[in-house]
Amino acid sequence: MSHWTAADIPDQTGRTFVITGANSGIGLSAARELAAKGARIVLAVRNTGKGEAAARTIKGETEVRRLDLADLESVREFAEAQGAFDVLINNAGVMNVAEQRTKDGFELQFGTNHLGHFALTNLLLPKIGERVVVVASGAHRIGRINLDDLNWEHTRYQRYRAYGQAKLANLLFMTELQRRLTEAGSPVKAVGAHPGYAATNLQSHAPSKLENAAMAIGNRIFAQSGDMGALPTLFAATQDLPGDAYIGPGGPGEMRGYPAPANRSGAAKDREMARKLWERSEQLTGVSFGLTTKVAGVEQKA
Repeated sequence: MSHWTAADIPDQTGRTFVITGANSGIGLSAARELAAKGARIVLAVRNTGKGEAAARTIKGETEVRRLDLADLESVREFAEAQGAFDVLINNAGVMNVAEQRTKDGFELQFGTNHLGHFALTNLLLPKIGERVVVVASGAHRIGRINLDDLNWEHTRYQRYRAYGQAKLANLLFMTELQRRLTEAGSPVKAVGAHPGYAATNLQSHAPSKLENAAMAIGNRIFAQSGDMGALPTLFAATQDLPGDAYIGPGGPGEMRGYPAPANRSGAAKDREMARKLWERSEQLTGVSFGLTTKVAGVEQKA
């Protein structure tokens, strides 16, 4: 794994990747590298105009389709129209934004980063051939899952902690998804990745102009490039890994560097919380596990 780069991606001819938020940042970097290796890329984006512009910078076969993760109706429409494919990369997200609500009334960061991808993944599971890649963040360490107030309706909103909760939810989702896939006898794997500190436009949406300016300076001085930040995602998407594996930059503090096994917080390893969060997510989205599981030789809905 030492100094693994995009040049080490094996031939991807004949494989299709669906990448959410592939019109910019890490998603676009990953799309370019996978397409260069022969993959067909479906850019699942909220703004198709930006998606088309991004697709024109990719050398290879692409398709742009609208997906708004903050709208469960849009998620269902996307999943229904999508054909069979190989790898889903749950990359899209929002970060540290002012308090807002999705179309369905969820807190925007939790609703987009977790619930939107939760619904999308389960609706697409019967069509996924190989794996689901969940893009998380080191910010999961500041997160806490409040099952009684996941959408910040009764707690004073703190945007950084809301982002941390959403990213912690991503990792708990990955773990519980893999458990259910294994129980169902599915060959599909759920793995995760995080980019470390990468310079992308994700950090530029804070409600404070001063904070955005400070983040821009930090990006120029301390952050690694978006292309480097995409390497853990690319590694997780193309290498032989066990389910529930988690990949990040291998440098100090997992902030930068080449792909390596990543650490996660104790809260991210809480399997009981992962189960409870899954059940609550099903209640909120109306979407359940997308495959059947076999119990005593009888197929049952998980």
